[in-house]
Amino acid sequence: MKNIILNQRKERDELLSRTYLARRSSQNVDSLLNSHFIKLITGPRRVGKSTQALLMLRDKNFAYLNFDSQSLLDNWNANLVMRMLDDVYPGYEFLLLDEVQNLDAWDLWVSELYRQGKNLVITGSNAKMLSSEMATVLTGKYIQVEMLPFSLEEFFDWHKLFSHKQNGESDVELSVLMDDYLRNGGYPEVVAARQLTYSYLDTLFDSIVWKDVARRHKVRNITDLNNLAIYLVSNFCNSVSANELTQELGFASVNTTKKFMDYLHEPYLFYYLPRYNNKLKLMKKAPQKVYLVDNGFVSAKAFALSDNLGRLLENQVFIELVRRGYDTDKTLFYYHSRNDKEVDFVLRKGPRIERLVQVCYDMSNPKTEKRELDSLIECAGELHCSNLTIVTNNEERTIKKGDYTVEVVPISKF
Repeated sequence: MKNIILNQRKERDELLSRTYLARRSSQNVDSLLNSHFIKLITGPRRVGKSTQALLMLRDKNFAYLNFDSQSLLDNWNANLVMRMLDDVYPGYEFLLLDEVQNLDAWDLWVSELYRQGKNLVITGSNAKMLSSEMATVLTGKYIQVEMLPFSLEEFFDWHKLFSHKQNGESDVELSVLMDDYLRNGGYPEVVAARQLTYSYLDTLFDSIVWKDVARRHKVRNITDLNNLAIYLVSNFCNSVSANELTQELGFASVNTTKKFMDYLHEPYLFYYLPRYNNKLKLMKKAPQKVYLVDNGFVSAKAFALSDNLGRLLENQVFIELVRRGYDTDKTLFYYHSRNDKEVDFVLRKGPRIERLVQVCYDMSNPKTEKRELDSLIECAGELHCSNLTIVTNNEERTIKKGDYTVEVVPISKF
């Protein structure tokens, strides 16, 4: 065990020696580390959770355990591990547990460490850590920091450019980068190696489905699970229901479909957006819209014959709203009017509707503009909301129609 921990220390030190892009965050690192709460960094695989944890702890005396190590898991002995950590990291102030969800009954062990007064920073790639295990055993004991792939702003940071033209950047440079991000997404490991995007994300997608989902949940019919994942990625931004999916894919039961959909959400691969309704029962029955954590997965895995730029932009806006803290259980929805007009995003704050956001890649065609405005304003009337936005690829203007004012903003400013 000591050799395993010593080898992981070498791994830690090598990672610390690298140069990283500092991610944008609303969290104050010093306040986080000084808190007695567990610091829980969650998000999809390979978005930089471990890097963020290392950067937070870079100048501190901290111990490190990486649970993406089969040798550590195979030889696990909690008491022995803690003794060896004291030997390898004498007097450590913080303990970093990386991808801790791979350890059986990890939540009970973490709870014990917390009671012993350990100052813990833990990372995990599974949303269920919050929805069940964290919520039951560690309620009130943790602060969550959610990581996602690079935002558009961070993508510009990487390329040392600014979305609001500075330092003489040309419109062409910015436009090329925005289109690159729209099509290929923001996974950190491929923003500097775009030629690898397709193969990297193809492999990562399969790894999430097979390792984080099938193996964790002991799924026997992996073919059905994979077929559902490919169907969902090919139908991103579309409405789906478990009943329709069961028939379309020939699954044994609706319960199996619902179960597989939940499994695919756990590792932050897919999100499901509910249709807004004041009556919770009706909202639960309505179809949900499917979104992906990163646009790059579309080019890597979707069965598509066209670019789908409009849907790519809509997916990008959705993830940006999630990044800002909107929650698909409480504060983020889509809406259908009584006449079947749709608004892409309903943003709620407490009991009131805060904002309606429509997404349209190109509104230069008058018919397109009329369609989008009619849908937005009809939904605004039913939802009693006057804060209206249409996000486009590059258009910016203000439209007045009747009693409503609609702000049209490009994605770079949104």
